[in-house]
Amino acid sequence: MQSPSTHPRTVAAPRKPAAPATPTPYPACMSGPPEVDYTATSARPSWSALPASLRHALTVALGTEILEVAPSVGSGFTGGFAAPVTLADGRQLFIKAADDSQHPYKAYQREAELVPRLPASIQVPRILATAHATAPRTAAAAGSPPGAATRGKPSTTISGATASSPTPATEGEARWFAVASERVDARMPGMPWTPEDFATVTSTLEQMADALTPSPFDDLEPFSAEIEGPSFPRYRPAEILAGKEPMPEGFQPWLPDRLRELQELVELYPTALAPTSAIHTDIRPDNLLIDASNICWTVDWNWLSLGPAWFDWVGLLPLAHRHGIDTLAAVKTSPLTADVPPEHLDCFAAVLAVYFINRLDAPPPPGCTPEIRRHQRLYAWAYFDWLAIRRNWA
Repeated sequence: MQSPSTHPRTVAAPRKPAAPATPTPYPACMSGPPEVDYTATSARPSWSALPASLRHALTVALGTEILEVAPSVGSGFTGGFAAPVTLADGRQLFIKAADDSQHPYKAYQREAELVPRLPASIQVPRILATAHATAPRTAAAAGSPPGAATRGKPSTTISGATASSPTPATEGEARWFAVASERVDARMPGMPWTPEDFATVTSTLEQMADALTPSPFDDLEPFSAEIEGPSFPRYRPAEILAGKEPMPEGFQPWLPDRLRELQELVELYPTALAPTSAIHTDIRPDNLLIDASNICWTVDWNWLSLGPAWFDWVGLLPLAHRHGIDTLAAVKTSPLTADVPPEHLDCFAAVLAVYFINRLDAPPPPGCTPEIRRHQRLYAWAYFDWLAIRRNWA
């Protein structure tokens, strides 16, 4: 599960986003969570800023010229290139690219490896080609100006095969990777959630969970391994109680009184989040698309892990509840959760809430925009609220 992510292969009317403004600070007296426009959270390079070697490698991999490139999409939190393109043979695709100094470089390669292996019943844009290239490190890091031609060495993989081995980079060179997939003309749900979109997405995620149970992959790590990792704030509530960490500012006034119970819920994770299924782990509105036929597509599969079958769907519920969806009733009727012990769902919410309050006031990770911190505050607030409603905290 990762917050920094890229936007899917969409959009009906792409536009070039401006770099997100520095977010407004949220003091302790704030009366609610920040608003986040998930269509405008990233600052991405233009097509002309990509090295000529990578653009050439993509042309070779696709077997035709790239005729038109729309502005990069504005969603996601990273600086990777992500834009719809039109090919000379009429095909419309979506291309993502990044160099090895950025978080998306490995994420895009992981997605290119995993998507072709997903069950056919899962509605996901097909990977059509991948490409590797090298370019001078200075140009790769700074981005070439429009029209510049940064040279380097290309290599390609065609027709959705697993990403090829990159051309070795020499000293002073950066490695680049690009992945091309089907373009889906669709919209993002959850802005805000409506009963109709919630029903569509729920049905899709129920079918997806069924297709991924048991896991069709034998090389995935359980989500619990991330919780047990050194960077996960597993003991944050206890650390706040002990005075080792500060209480995060700007949240619900009842939160300090619930830290002990929050820590107890987190510690249920070995049982509550037992790895019975393959899970996406990053399902949120900007990783979903609903097309004109009301078909829901899922994208950005680079964080695939193992966990309970209900994990991805329940992750949508706190924000949907804020938008007026009766998620308490939905939990009782969905086949994913109808028989799940309430404490297991509350453990999940506690784990995610604790994850989202970590490093709230720190600079964003390298290559990410400040909007990632606003996203964290919004989701932490929503998860705390959902727990409060379920457990009568407020």
